[in-house]
Amino acid sequence: MRIAVLALAALSACAPPSGRAPSADASASTATYTNPVLDINFPDPTVIRASDGTYYAYATQGERDGTPINIQVARSRDLVAWERIGDALPVKPSWASRTQDFWAPHVSEHGGTFYLYYSAKPDAALSDTTRGLCLAVATASRPEGPFTDKGQPLQCGPSFVNIDPMAFDDPQTGRRLLYWGSGFGPIKVQELAADRVSFAAGSTPVDLVHTVPTSDSTDYQRLVEGAWVTYRAPFYYMFYSGDNCCGPRAHYAALVARSRSATGPFETLAQATGARTSAILERSGQWNAPGHNSVVTDARGTDWIVYHAVDVRRPRSKPTDDVNTRRVMLIDPLVYVDGWPRVDRGPSSEPRPAPEMQ
Repeated sequence: MRIAVLALAALSACAPPSGRAPSADASASTATYTNPVLDINFPDPTVIRASDGTYYAYATQGERDGTPINIQVARSRDLVAWERIGDALPVKPSWASRTQDFWAPHVSEHGGTFYLYYSAKPDAALSDTTRGLCLAVATASRPEGPFTDKGQPLQCGPSFVNIDPMAFDDPQTGRRLLYWGSGFGPIKVQELAADRVSFAAGSTPVDLVHTVPTSDSTDYQRLVEGAWVTYRAPFYYMFYSGDNCCGPRAHYAALVARSRSATGPFETLAQATGARTSAILERSGQWNAPGHNSVVTDARGTDWIVYHAVDVRRPRSKPTDDVNTRRVMLIDPLVYVDGWPRVDRGPSSEPRPAPEMQ
């Protein structure tokens, strides 16, 4: 995801043990958690459950002990206690070897191979300011990597249009799809080829969720990005985020739209219900600018939204950073009301029942 931002923020050590790992409730013997579950700068989190039963989280570039990390990765057995495990993309691709813009990864597992979709600025942009970010793909045999880039970008374009990729296999049609987009344009989808590292021959992108041109500074739909698609019959739900992720003018939220087809048309929550916005997560309490989420399901069948937010008590990793650039990782349960997902009293800061594990 774009970082107004682009300066690396120094990361603190791993999440402190107090209040973060699952704890036992003496009266009910129920595990609980308290946000944040990962108290470091970990923007744009994607969480998957790998075939080994472990959860892996991937995030936009960061820094640890003064060393840049291209794609951050952490793992957990319970979605609550997380261990940082280094850089999923330790070697930069040849076409982006001199830049340091590696954003918003998504990882999927198929047939024993892990596919990392991400955005990066090409070296060509260093001499040609008209060049923007590119969509890219890398593969690995293990969820933690190391991932190896396929050798050339999947697609490039102006500004930050080609960011925030999310791969999704349509359970109804079997089609392999890639969602992406921002740069004040629409969120798009296009079919992937069988190799999953190229677009299907003859396929073209389809616009799905559009921006709303407005000068209203409270309208999250002025910019849309960070798509995450799930299927819960009979609807496909697209979670996405809107407006300004970070910095002094941070104004960001997680939003939702739905469709009966993975390739649209999608109707936003606001369009369907007449609500003021399509937001299901907005600033609340100590949490500012929540958004850019993924969704994962626990053993009970409960969907959990995993997202970043700024803790207003500590909005920077170090004093020289811009405000609202330290984005930590939170989780909260989703509930479905009248066919729409809602976040149950989020963003939360109090102890709550933890996800159910097998």
